[in-house]
Amino acid sequence: MASTSAPGKPDRGTDASLWASGGTMFAGVLMMVNGILGIFEGIAGIAKDDVYERIGDYVYKFNLSTWGWIHLVLGILVAITGAGILRGASWAKATGVALAALAIVAQFLWLPYTPVWALISIAIGIFVIWALCTDRPAT
Repeated sequence: MASTSAPGKPDRGTDASLWASGGTMFAGVLMMVNGILGIFEGIAGIAKDDVYERIGDYVYKFNLSTWGWIHLVLGILVAITGAGILRGASWAKATGVALAALAIVAQFLWLPYTPVWALISIAIGIFVIWALCTDRPAT
């Protein structure tokens, strides 16, 4: 369904492309928020190793301080990329997809420590990937 534009105003595309474009903006905001929360999650893991409950024999077993550093670095990168998406940086979309995929894997591995938040973060990552992959640049 093509959109109609008033004389002198640019054609903004179909309703679906507008929705995907708004999704990209929302993905940038979600990446910034998720990155900042990842930074806090990392600081909590680094600062005091007993913040998160230790689990038994988990296949992907790391020291909780190591997990803290992983979340801290990943959180910083995700937040910076989210800011880049909001600014419309050309590098940000591809980097955002890659970091969202990496964050999904990290949250899957982190699942036993914070199951509810890990599932929420995985869902956010899936939305971010969808939004960044479906956005089409204006022509």
